[in-house]
Amino acid sequence: MSRRRPPDEGDELLARLGSLTAQARERAELQRSRVELALALQRGMLPRDLPVAPGYRLAVQYAPACSGLNVGGDWYDAFTLPDGRIGLSIGDVQGHNIEAAAFMGQVRVGLRALASVTGEPGELLARTNDLLLSLGGELFATCTFMRLDPASGVLESARAGHVPCVWATADGKSGIAQDEGGPPLGVVGGVDYPVTRYRLTQGGLFVLLTDGVVEGPRLSVDEGLDQVVRLAGIAAVAGMEAGSLAAAVLRGADRSGHEDDAAVLVVGHDGLLADVRRMRP
Repeated sequence: MSRRRPPDEGDELLARLGSLTAQARERAELQRSRVELALALQRGMLPRDLPVAPGYRLAVQYAPACSGLNVGGDWYDAFTLPDGRIGLSIGDVQGHNIEAAAFMGQVRVGLRALASVTGEPGELLARTNDLLLSLGGELFATCTFMRLDPASGVLESARAGHVPCVWATADGKSGIAQDEGGPPLGVVGGVDYPVTRYRLTQGGLFVLLTDGVVEGPRLSVDEGLDQVVRLAGIAAVAGMEAGSLAAAVLRGADRSGHEDDAAVLVVGHDGLLADVRRMRP
């Protein structure tokens, strides 16, 4: 003769299951709200407009990470400096949560504020690094800052632990920028960030990006950079618009299976003939 579970035990089990389900829904809703808040922070802290300079084109593409319920802290920025030159920055904050998104805003605002005092890339990164250390936070950020002089085409670049940029010319040459660089921002004080100078003439272009563009489960950083180098070379020869190139680079990031933020910033000089070369300090 089979034994039957008393009705009160079954009711208690169903009640417990219902309670656990309700708690799971509440946690999921809380996490979803945190993600939405972080995404809103990201959107609000990124620039809405890009500087305009005769003969030059700037374009950006950005895809926030949403792996599971996480978000990242990548950013891009472009703004006019007090002397008329253009500041370009791109970076990546450690972590994938709302704190990373908020810290991203601090770094970007800090760079902009300090750029009103000095636009020299090496000194600007050093001052931003000291500022972040003085705030006493636990996060750090990688960053590349470039200063473009539209009158001469000179690009001055300093890098703080960030993935290098890619360059290309209209005659088919392309490669990875060989900046010496320094450590990430917010790690150690008293650091010097070397400055590398390039000249961007007609038809040349630079692609600034974050590691989410060139690294993923199906792609190493080196393989990803090589992919962007090839794409940038083709784009320069074909005279592709900066916006089209930025979009194409981001599509390549999607193929890598990346789970991180992905940001692309392209600066190009209009024209048919080009030469991008490293200048001696």
